[in-house]
Amino acid sequence: MIYAFFADGFEEVEAIAPIDVCRRAGLTVKTVSITSSNVVTGARGIPVVTDSLFADNDYSDADLLFLPGGMPGSTNLDAHEGLRAVIMSHFKAGKMLAAICAAPLVYGHLGILDGVKATCYPGTEPELKGAKTTGALVEKDGQFMTGKGPGAALALGYTMVEHFSDKATADALRKGMIYSL
Repeated sequence: MIYAFFADGFEEVEAIAPIDVCRRAGLTVKTVSITSSNVVTGARGIPVVTDSLFADNDYSDADLLFLPGGMPGSTNLDAHEGLRAVIMSHFKAGKMLAAICAAPLVYGHLGILDGVKATCYPGTEPELKGAKTTGALVEKDGQFMTGKGPGAALALGYTMVEHFSDKATADALRKGMIYSL
């Protein structure tokens, strides 16, 4: 199970594209609002209806926690103490964590990126405390998957699929979605 967390001000492309790719691959993705409503509004004013509210889940079945970027979405995620506690529990259990754009700052502020190769939106690097920031489109290192920004959204989705399925499935999706780099 993949849980994708939505906060007001999230970057729409960075949230929807990876979720779309994962669902096309048959992976189960549950969208979660950290607000008091299932309707969360993105940075471009697009409202999205999530599957659940934060308190509706216990996250014990989580294989991956995914944080979309955007501003102020990333700082809103970072300010949510319940989410921070779930991330720490998930991290300590050795499970996968993903974030894109500015959202890796949440992991940086939690101090869990020490020595990890990571990427993020340019200018956010100082917030990724302890990470070896690379500037790559996507990085996968240990239990972390990170994407640079909106243009990395599909690539991050394929990286998630490859991790939880296989390269052949990810390659078939790339081909079917007319994606190439």
